Amino acid sequence: MKATFRMQSVAAAMGVAGLLAFSSVHAQIKIAAVGPATGPVTQYGDMVKEGVNTAVELVNAAGGINGKKVEVVVVDDACEPKQGPVAANRVVNDKIHYVVGPVCSGASIAAAPIYNNEGVVVVTPSATSPNLTDGKNFHYIFRTIGRDDQQGPSAAKFIASKIKPKKVAVLHDKQSYGQGIAAAVRDDLKKAGVNVALFEGINAGDSDYSAVITKLKSTGVDFVYYGGYHPEMGLLLRQAGEQGLKVKMMGPEGVGNPEINAIAGAAVEGMLLTLPADFAANPKNAAVVKAFKDKKRDPSGAFQLTAYTATQVILDSIKAVGDDPKKVADHLHKTSFDTPLGNISWDAKGDLKAFEFQVFEWHKDGSKSVVK
Repeated sequence: MKATFRMQSVAAAMGVAGLLAFSSVHAQIKIAAVGPATGPVTQYGDMVKEGVNTAVELVNAAGGINGKKVEVVVVDDACEPKQGPVAANRVVNDKIHYVVGPVCSGASIAAAPIYNNEGVVVVTPSATSPNLTDGKNFHYIFRTIGRDDQQGPSAAKFIASKIKPKKVAVLHDKQSYGQGIAAAVRDDLKKAGVNVALFEGINAGDSDYSAVITKLKSTGVDFVYYGGYHPEMGLLLRQAGEQGLKVKMMGPEGVGNPEINAIAGAAVEGMLLTLPADFAANPKNAAVVKAFKDKKRDPSGAFQLTAYTATQVILDSIKAVGDDPKKVADHLHKTSFDTPLGNISWDAKGDLKAFEFQVFEWHKDGSKSVVK
């Protein structure tokens, strides 16, 4: 079954006119955008908010959902696992039934039982850890991004077939997201016959990684994969350059943040990373891309269109079955949706049946390019 409501067509019809968010006094359906509004990775929360706001503005400009206007409520969890339940309880206490987020895997895993038990529909556009859904039997938890065990193999396949290194180090930040995807990359590299000489965690938030750089040099690796976020990857790149370690480095979508350029400096040039495919480049998404750009938002970041899609499928479902989270969750489980990500649907766990990751090269001017 395909949802019939197309926000792309709404965007085409509305153009630039009237894309104004309605004030809370008019809102009758609330969606919480849960993610980091504070802390070191607030940029990822900003990406998600851009996607949610664009989708909601288009719907409201077209008259809302079944005559009801939609309000976005931003809830901060700082991307911290210990703050995930706090944010979830705020959502529940505020009687909000729909969430786009949480943004980070650790916070998502910590908060998911609360959301599921309280019947809150959650669609995360960015949490990739398999631990969010594996073995949980959640009915209300979904995502509009691939899992680490989809992204990791994409990276490992590229490393093995294109880079062909002699000796690889796989590092991670000891957290759910970073360690999980690093382990997936390590395992697939080993299956491909690549020599993984080092698999080691570093402490997120440290300012000096010279000890691990020294270890990388003594091990003689010629390629480094890092599972984690951009602050640590930026330091690893910069300090490797300063210590004369000239190796290519690669990371997951968590390192793909413009802030990394300020941290790494010129050493960021040529960093490899996996990201969701550049859905903004698809001509069929032209109207949606225009709606982003009309608001001076970037539709080509890691999570803007996955967040837009998460919002779209929630609102499409409310339009189809009414403002009832149980019915909305049921609808999501059995429906396919035509979205900027393509035609999407979920398995019983709430994971996408398919998702496309691509390998990009990052440049010191902040741009990125697809690696063929």
